[in-house]
Amino acid sequence: MKIIFMGTPQFSTTILQAVHEEYGVDLVVTQPDRKVGRKRILTKNPVKQKAEELNIKVFQPRNIKKDYSPILTIKPNLIITAAYGQIIPNEVLEAPTLGCINVHGSLLPKLRGGAPIQRAIQRGHKKTGITIMYMAEKMDSGDIISQQAIPIEPTDTSGSLFQKLSKVAKELLMETLPSIINQTNSRRPQNTDKVTYAYNLKRKEEHLDWHQTTEAIDCHLRAFLPKPAVYTILDDKRLKIYNLRINDSIDFDQVKALENGEICFIDKDYFSVKCQDGVIDILEVQLAGKKRQDCKDFLNGAGRNLIQLSKVFK
Repeated sequence: MKIIFMGTPQFSTTILQAVHEEYGVDLVVTQPDRKVGRKRILTKNPVKQKAEELNIKVFQPRNIKKDYSPILTIKPNLIITAAYGQIIPNEVLEAPTLGCINVHGSLLPKLRGGAPIQRAIQRGHKKTGITIMYMAEKMDSGDIISQQAIPIEPTDTSGSLFQKLSKVAKELLMETLPSIINQTNSRRPQNTDKVTYAYNLKRKEEHLDWHQTTEAIDCHLRAFLPKPAVYTILDDKRLKIYNLRINDSIDFDQVKALENGEICFIDKDYFSVKCQDGVIDILEVQLAGKKRQDCKDFLNGAGRNLIQLSKVFK
C-alpha cells in the first residue's frame, strides 16, 4: 500500500497519525508555510509539524493544479484528504488505484464547502458529523461511504466542535479503511435535492449585527470562537466580544422601545445590550489596542465611561 495524505489544520493531525501508525503514509501534501502574527513569522502548519514529527516526506505546492508531479511519481494506491484547502485536479483524483477519499466535517449533502463546522454552529444546527466519501471534480459531491453524527451542544464553539469531530473522524476513518482497501465498502450517491453550502467565513461577518435574535447572536459568536471572535463599534472604537449570554431576567417589554444595539443595563460584572427579540449580556471583551479582559475589569477601567457616553453599538 502506498498512501498519500493531504491536509493542513489541527483537525487533520490526529487522522494523519492514526493512518500512518496503522498503514504507513508515503507522502504528506499540505499548504505552504504562512507568515503569522504581528511580526509575520513564517510558520509551519499543524499537519506539516506532525508529518515532520513522524518522519514523513512533505510536499507543499502553492498551486496544486499546476504542481502535482511528485504525487503521481509515487503511484499511490490511495489518497486520503482532510481539510487540505485547495481544489484537487482530476489528474490527481484519478491517480490512486483505490480512489481518492475525503474526510468531511458535516453530514453530506448538508454543508458542502470549506467551513462546515463553523456554519453548523452559526446556523443553529442541533447535530453535525463526519462523512467519509469518494472525491469528485465538483466540490464535496462524491459518493458517501460512511457517516457518523454527533449532537451540537448549546455551549459548543467552533474550537470545541473541531476537537470532537477530529476524534470522530479518526475513529470512523479507521473503521472504514479496511473495507475501502479490500474494495468491499458500500457507496451511495448524495441526494442533490438536500445540498446546502458552507462557504469560508468572511472578514465582514466578524461585525456583529444587533438586529438579529438573541439565539442568532449567540450562535454567531460561538461560530467565530476561539478566533477571530466578533466585534461591535462604540464611539468609532472597535470592541471585540469573546463571551456573552442570553439574559432571561429582563422583561423585554421594558426595553423593546430601545434601539437594537442600545445598552440597557450596566452591572459591576457585565452590561446588557438590546437586540431584536431580547437582551444579551456581554461578559468578556477587548477594546482596540488593549488586552482581552473580563467585563468587570473593562468596566472598572475606561469602559464604563465609554459605554455611558455612547450608549448604542453599531
